[in-house]
Amino acid sequence: MRLFVGARISVATANALAGCAETLARRARDAGVDIRWVAPVNYHVTIKFLGQTREAALAALVDALVAAAAGTPRITLHCARLGAFPSLDKSNVLWAGVADEPALAQLATRVEDACTALGFTADKRPFHPHVTLGRVRETRPLREVVLPLAEQMFGDTRIDSIALFESETKSSGSVYREVQKILFKTHSEGAVSGAERQSRPVELGDTRRTSEPETDDGWPRGHGPTDS
Repeated sequence: MRLFVGARISVATANALAGCAETLARRARDAGVDIRWVAPVNYHVTIKFLGQTREAALAALVDALVAAAAGTPRITLHCARLGAFPSLDKSNVLWAGVADEPALAQLATRVEDACTALGFTADKRPFHPHVTLGRVRETRPLREVVLPLAEQMFGDTRIDSIALFESETKSSGSVYREVQKILFKTHSEGAVSGAERQSRPVELGDTRRTSEPETDDGWPRGHGPTDS
């Protein structure tokens, strides 16, 4: 299973982003830039990309995520501004930003630590929350496409949970299936919504090679943001 930890954004924010993406798509066509657009139903903020994981590892992984999320206060995600990875002048991915929020950064750190303790690869890049809108088929400059719309605000999302998602690649694009929802509660309050949990040894998939050059958040491996 190809997994990541993330949070969905609100319907209102997704609608605002979808409207912006339509305008961006027209500008991209006029500029001759080919972009694969993410379906609005798939808009999310990635907390941690995990990659190929054996199904037998799910129970232990969920336990670790429950512990990492326990006691987290409800978080408001402020979605605004457009940017690209690795930069607007040499772009692979087009995204909408999520403003710095200490509680979200702290949660991401706890999730990162919990996952690396289980044997998942540590992410050496700084946490940069965002919503991926599209992926450029060939690296291209996007400054002229994006700049007229770059300073827009898209709305807020209040989250009281995160989720473990499976990414499935289909002919129409990636589809994200929620495997487990994890609430921001203590263990005694029932932090997991759904399947029974029990501890098992974690067995990761073969992470030595991958058929895709990018993580599910749209951030190409080995690149970081250098331009917003």
